[in-house]
This record gives sequence, C-alpha cells and structure tokens, in this order.
Amino acid sequence: MSDGQPATMLHCGRHRLDLSYPRVMGILNVTPDSFSDGGRHVALDDALRHAEQMLAEGAAIIDVGGESTRPGAVPVAPQQELDRVAPVVEALVRELDALVSVDTSSPEVMRESAALGAGMLNDVRALRREGALQAAAHSGLPVCLMHMLGEPGDMQVAPHYEVPVEEAVADFLEARVAACLASGLRPERLLLDPGFGFAKTVEHNLRLLHRMDRLQALKLPLLVGMSRKSMIGKVLERPVEERLPGGLALAALAVERGARILRVHDVGPSVDAINMTWAVLQEGCDP
Repeated sequence: MSDGQPATMLHCGRHRLDLSYPRVMGILNVTPDSFSDGGRHVALDDALRHAEQMLAEGAAIIDVGGESTRPGAVPVAPQQELDRVAPVVEALVRELDALVSVDTSSPEVMRESAALGAGMLNDVRALRREGALQAAAHSGLPVCLMHMLGEPGDMQVAPHYEVPVEEAVADFLEARVAACLASGLRPERLLLDPGFGFAKTVEHNLRLLHRMDRLQALKLPLLVGMSRKSMIGKVLERPVEERLPGGLALAALAVERGARILRVHDVGPSVDAINMTWAVLQEGCDP
C-alpha cells in the first residue's frame, strides 16, 4: 500500500501515463483460443492493424497476451508464449511507439518484453510463479497484480469464499503487495486488479463491483477488466458478440467506483462512455 492517494503519474519505461483521469487499455490477444477473439490477431500484420485502430480510437495502452486465461484454459509453455508475444511487442514499440503492456505470468516473457520496450507488466497470477517477482522487480516497469484463486483450468469450479468476496480480494492483494515491497518493487510501480470473472460467480462479481470502495482503501491505482465477460452474458442472457452495452454500463460503474484503467475489447465506445462518466463525476466535484 502507499501513503495518501494513488499515484497519478505512472512511469512506464520511456512513456508516462497520466492517471489523474481514467484511461483505456485495449486488449490485443495473440492467441488461438481466447474466449471472444481467439485467432483473429495471430498474424503480425493483423495484430499491428488492430492495435493501430485501438490507438486511433483513444486507447492509452495496448495489452498484449500470448496465453489464454479464459476458464478452462491450458497453460502455455514459456517459449511458445514468447514466440507469440515478442514479435508483436517489438513491432508495436518500433512502428507505433505504443505504450505496451504484456499480459503474462512467465518470468522469461517479462524479461524479454521489458528488453523489447514494453512499458508495463500485467499478471493474472500476481507474480506467484517461481521467479516472477524477481523478474518484475528487475524490469523497472509498473506491474498490475490481479486476484485469482487456483488456475484458469479450475478457477470456476465452485468458487467459494469464507468471508465477503471484497474482503477476500482485498486481503489477497494486500498480501501480494507486501511480497512485492519485500522484493524491491516500490509502491508507485504497483496497480491492482480485482479479477472480475476469475474464480468468482456472477453474484461474487456483482457484489465485488458494488463494494469496490473496499479496494480503494489500499491506495493503489485500480485496473478493471469486465469487457465481454460471462457475467454480462448470464445477467442479460447475451452471447459474446452482444455484450457491449452491458460492458459499457459496467465500465461506467467501475469509473464511478475508482477505476483508473479499463481493460476493454471495444475501445471507441468504451472511451466515449468513460469520458462521459468522468465529465459528470468532475462536475460533481465543483464547489
């Protein structure tokens, strides 16, 4: 945890990310099996064009992932993940000068991505793989720690919490922050992700969003990802391709509850919804 308020300027390699207002992180999956867009951006040129479009629509960060973490997903060998991710990171940095986040739990991928110019690390396992803490600390980059119990392959098998879910998530993240600080990661390099859809029922997800102020008490920037997730499908009875309106509603609520980075598939509509929400919230701050 940090003293006072979350940092408003994130130092991401050669980029600076202003978090005094909410920003959008565009999802770029370079996997064949991600839940909503698997296989669409595997080719390097396709990945570049999609990233270019997201940047044009207002994305501040491009989050590149080479290992699917959808429910039931099978882990990918580090070398296979690196073969998918490294050419994309290198091209995004070289050709688009993009602020690139790498969605990985692998120390090897963290090290190579940092060397290629990535500006952020985003780990769904909160640096719990062997060597990940050390790799992240050595990278010098900001790191997002996400809450998840178990592994993607089994995380949705009857998830259960002995305490209210917001308390369980806060306690887990607080412990991971302590581990990071002990390994030399300074608090101004840390972000937190509640892990919506990871080891959580629909009821857990809804309560967690409703009580997200509990996580604000940790005084670190919050990153939230609910785009196209099954919680929307189950509440609204919508397939993946019809979940955008529900996702925009959730993004607006997350901003109202303190989120500073929204990880989304549909960048343009999300930027509009988030900016409109922020304009209303700022009006409420006037004396």
